[in-house]
Parts: sequence; C-alpha cells; structure tokens
Amino acid sequence: MRAGVVQFRPEFGNIKRNLEKVLSMITSEEADLFVLPELALSGYIFESREEAMSLSQTPGGEEFEGVAGLARDRGATIVLGFAERAGEQLYNSSIMMSPDGTTSVYRKLQLFCDEKRNFDPGDRSPAVADVAGVRLGMMICFDWIFPEVARTLALKGADILCHSANLVLPFCQDAMVTRCIENRVFALTANRVGTERRAGQELTFTGRSQVVTPRGEILTRADVDGEGVFVVEIDPMLARNKAVTDINDVLGDRRPELYELG
Repeated sequence: MRAGVVQFRPEFGNIKRNLEKVLSMITSEEADLFVLPELALSGYIFESREEAMSLSQTPGGEEFEGVAGLARDRGATIVLGFAERAGEQLYNSSIMMSPDGTTSVYRKLQLFCDEKRNFDPGDRSPAVADVAGVRLGMMICFDWIFPEVARTLALKGADILCHSANLVLPFCQDAMVTRCIENRVFALTANRVGTERRAGQELTFTGRSQVVTPRGEILTRADVDGEGVFVVEIDPMLARNKAVTDINDVLGDRRPELYELG
C-alpha cells in the first residue's frame, strides 16, 4: 500500500482555510493512507478553554464532509487531528475517515503542558480499526513518550500507528524508531511546521514528519520547516511478524505476570 504523512503550517483559527489547504495537498497525491498533524484545523496555542471550544468540531460536523468525500472518491483513509466537542467536554482528538464511510475517533490520553488546561484527557482505550485488511491505530503527539500507548495498540493487533503530532521537543522522531522496533509496527508521524505566537507564548514546531518500518528503518523524513506530502510504499503484513530471532518474539515473550508492582 502507499502511505503518506502531510506536513504543513496551519493558520490559527482559520478552519476553512486549513481544510482547503490540506485537501488541496492530498488531492495532488496518490496514496491509500494519509496522516495529518494534530489540531490540523485550528492551530495549537489557545488563550483559553473557551477559545479552544469555539474552534472545536463534532465528528459528524459539516467541516468533515469534504474529507469524507475525498476519502470515498480517492479510496483513501485519512487521519487528522482536531479539537473534539462532546457536550461540555473537549478533547484533543484524531478522526479516521475510511473510503467506506466508516469513522473512528481517538481522544489523546497524554496531554502536554497547557493542553491540560484546555482539554479533558482521553477517556477511551486506544482502539484498532480494520480497513481493507490493514489494522490501523491512532495516537497523538505526546503519547509517544508513554510506551504503553504504542504497546497497547500493538497488543490489539495494529499494523500501523497513525501518529498525528504538534511536536516541539527534539526527541520524538528518534523515539518513534524505538516504538516501531519494540512493537514491530509501522509508524506514520505527521508533524506540523512553523512558529506560533499567541497568549504570551512562542512555540516552534520541529517538522521532520516520517514513516518508520517495523525494523526501525526510516523510509522518508521531511525537513524541519518545509510543507509537503511524503508518500512511500509499505507492506503492512511485515508488521505481523513479531520475531526478533528464530526463538524470540517481541509480544509472545512478554511476561506480564511479573511486571506487576509490589
């Protein structure tokens, strides 16, 4: 299958423009799976929870009609990050839209820094969706530093980790190589670029979106500041082989009964 990461710079608060931009970027490429950054529609630095709520969407909202239509017409699965409104709750979420119209939502478990003031922590275990025989799991940005998230997805059978991100620390891209090796999965990390200055803060995002194999090979890695869609050919079935040696298996050799504390 052909899988790609989309790296771009959102314009804060301009949901319509951001949607038009990413749809235009995707339309010019051929792939079966596209992963876009975290909070791709809104931008990242919110002055308050109220502002974040004002820039939020619901999974069935009209903002996603164009994404769903493109997924259907192109036969592609599209994953993108957004601020999810659920009644009075507000989540930093990713939505997966498949060609058959199936929609899945993941709510970020591990909130980073000021996200803790603006969002509620995810309330669901990470799930795996089977799309045309390929098992896809979602994780978001700071989830990378907690190996339990990727491991949970691997234990649930994920072949590919769809990792939407707004990374500002310099460690994640290299750490995701380890996540892939220790779980024998592919990972598509889609990061944003640019500098955002708001609410007395300034954050510069690290770019370097990438696709990594179950053996830790980096198939493509973008630069730190360029926009683009980076597509490679992968074989998701390679993630079904969890062998390290002829007698070692990264999941089969686990001894969870001895990992208990106390």
